[in-house]
Amino acid sequence: RRRFWLNYPQKEITRPLIWELSRKFDVVFNIRQASVSDAIVIVCLELEGQRPEIKSAIAWLEAQGVHVEPVEIGVIES
Repeated sequence: RRRFWLNYPQKEITRPLIWELSRKFDVVFNIRQASVSDAIVIVCLELEGQRPEIKSAIAWLEAQGVHVEPVEIGVIES
């Protein structure tokens, strides 16, 4: 299980990227926190699954233009 900050490019704000990710990869996701506006989307996404599947899912997000950064352990526990 890993957590990531996702920062969407403006052109992809209305695209259901997390839904697409869940259909393409064998991962379970949990949205831990999100901030959405007309100009920016920032999501804290928890992914659970096999390490290669998570790595593939992250690579796919990055190929869609999403900036992905790991969340430091313990930052969001509530």
